[in-house]
Amino acid sequence: MAKLFDTPSTTVFLSLSLLLLLLLLLPLSLSSSPSIHDLLRSKGLPPGLLPEEVKSYTFSENGHLEVFLDAPCLTKYENRVLFEQVVTANLTYGSLIGVEGLKQEELFVWLPVKDIIVNDPSSGLILFDIGLAHKQLSLSLFEDPPHCKPEGGLRNHVRKEKGLEALR
Repeated sequence: MAKLFDTPSTTVFLSLSLLLLLLLLLPLSLSSSPSIHDLLRSKGLPPGLLPEEVKSYTFSENGHLEVFLDAPCLTKYENRVLFEQVVTANLTYGSLIGVEGLKQEELFVWLPVKDIIVNDPSSGLILFDIGLAHKQLSLSLFEDPPHCKPEGGLRNHVRKEKGLEALR
């Protein structure tokens, strides 16, 4: 029986099998942390709260989240939103508290977003604390990560329409 495993073909077969097994398991051991959008989803928040253009992020055991973009950028949900190059917050299940680096335009005034909370996902609502007020929006606005344009980029896409400036 010991002679059976000493044949060259058996040795080659076992070597190839071991190599194949290692190649299959290697991606599991090298896998990086989940995407920021997967992290948000795992914490009960919609993935579209942050743009597709997130370059990287750090998330510490105490819940401190730092999100890095290449540059400040603008996008639009219900209103225009400005993401600074670094956005920070304390991430717990269903909330981003103490947000810094995120502003929302309300009636031509840029207001800092302080907290983002999903109290009851079944309600379909998400709460934004913008300092002066609380604003509830539909969770459906944040299902997919938006594309973000460089901070000056949206200004280049503004046109005159019936005497008012409008986004294309």
